[in-house]
Amino acid sequence: MKVILLTDVKGTGKKNDVVEVADGYARNFLIKKGLATFADSVKLNENKQLKDAQNFHKQVELDKAKALAKEIEKVTLNMSLKFGENGKAFGSITTKEIADELAKQGLEVEKKKLFLDENIKTTGTFTCVAKVHSEVSCKFKVKVVQE
Repeated sequence: MKVILLTDVKGTGKKNDVVEVADGYARNFLIKKGLATFADSVKLNENKQLKDAQNFHKQVELDKAKALAKEIEKVTLNMSLKFGENGKAFGSITTKEIADELAKQGLEVEKKKLFLDENIKTTGTFTCVAKVHSEVSCKFKVKVVQE
């Protein structure tokens, strides 16, 4: 019997999947517990339209992420760090500060999505990775000078 799953069912399928299961399993468990519904032509059509809409929105989100990644790759952030007389840095440059600097330039990226290879505690040019989408990441430069 064909059913449309209303929730994820372990061992059977994910939400909105159309699956073929045994009649007894469908009637006595899936439909009775509200985990699935019969797959008639109307519900199959609604399910197809829902999946098409979800795919469209995912593609739009992916396109926005790719555009943002292209903009971020063009950026080189100039940041300053205080140093003492002996040349030792007071603190370091964090992902929060980098995210704030990107926001000043109109590029919104959460600090949790920025990754540094190492802590920035010296002057120089460093590479930072921004993961703007699950499938899209980009690299940009952070140039640190003495304040």
